[in-house]
Amino acid sequence: MLSGTKNKAIVGVDIEAGSIAATEVRTNGRPELARFGVMPLDSGVVREGEVADPEALGEALKELFAASKLSKVVRLGIANHRVAVRTLHLPPIDDQRELETAVRFQAQEELPMPLEQSVLEWQMIGHSVADDGSPRIDVVAVAARRDMLGRLLEAVRRAGLRPVGIDLSAFGMVRALHGGGHDSVGAAGYVSAPTDGVPAYEDRIGAELATDAAPDATAADPGSAKLYCSLGDVTNLAVARGSTCVFTRVSSFGVEGIAQKLAERRTLTLEHARQWIAHTGLEQPLEQIEGDPEVIAAARDALTEGSARLVDELRISLEYYAAQEGALPVDGVVACGPGAQIPGLADRLQRDLGQRFELGRPEGLAHLSHPDGARLTLPYGLALEE
Repeated sequence: MLSGTKNKAIVGVDIEAGSIAATEVRTNGRPELARFGVMPLDSGVVREGEVADPEALGEALKELFAASKLSKVVRLGIANHRVAVRTLHLPPIDDQRELETAVRFQAQEELPMPLEQSVLEWQMIGHSVADDGSPRIDVVAVAARRDMLGRLLEAVRRAGLRPVGIDLSAFGMVRALHGGGHDSVGAAGYVSAPTDGVPAYEDRIGAELATDAAPDATAADPGSAKLYCSLGDVTNLAVARGSTCVFTRVSSFGVEGIAQKLAERRTLTLEHARQWIAHTGLEQPLEQIEGDPEVIAAARDALTEGSARLVDELRISLEYYAAQEGALPVDGVVACGPGAQIPGLADRLQRDLGQRFELGRPEGLAHLSHPDGARLTLPYGLALEE
């Protein structure tokens, strides 16, 4: 499916339960945002990151691309439980076919899905030394279920789009945000990440899934890793050493779950519940917030409960990563996505998790409003390439 030629304009597409976001990025020396579009998505079309109704999604994509006059050459992001990522440690192997065989053999042992029903891609990310002193190579392997990919591709083709790659949304997030500053959430708000030195992206001919072709992780020899976190309808997490993503996890609970809880308690539409959550936040005293006091109180309760659950999900991910062989200590969290716009949420996560938070946004999106920049961060990263 992937094209071996480089396109002048790539559109990164991120699909969540409540909306589709797309950014068209042109590269002329450095990435430049050419066009973008965001469109609401009907409930039930996408569930927990998976396409449930390809026909409806195809129609929505067609409408979005026509209205925003976007290029039809797209790179798609995926983030759900039907994708697995593992870092494999192998002895040095020079022969490419032997290395491919070794990767598939070890991936079958370590990835929690049958490879015959999946698409497997891998990328060598560096070199390391085993406990006994022997050299080895480190490989990131990504597997995704074919049926899940098939429904996504069906929707894209119904829309008349030309997919040139399917990428992990986590990889796009790291590409978009790596290199940002170190100001805390409370001190400075958004941190813009420069796009110079964006990690390379490599198309693998004939494959349906692409992996992030990041620089050798050992080259910079970082002493710590960073957690990148997209707060959307799901919570998309990635641990990166420098610009190399070495661990990802998707939690099905995100800010959409918080809005759903409020909608059920107050008999609201999901759209209205999202608006109340964003309006209420966690900063102001309730009596200072305009609107129905009962709905505001319910929104605050949903946010308080939801932030506690998000902290649990983040903590579980950090503990799981820390148990991996060769894991470096995580120093700080870079947050993005629509949930990063909820007043006080990042501060609450920072306080309860005990990790320093930054709100990240690519330099290429700095001229947009904060809500637009937050929603477009993932598709912007998906559109970036070498």
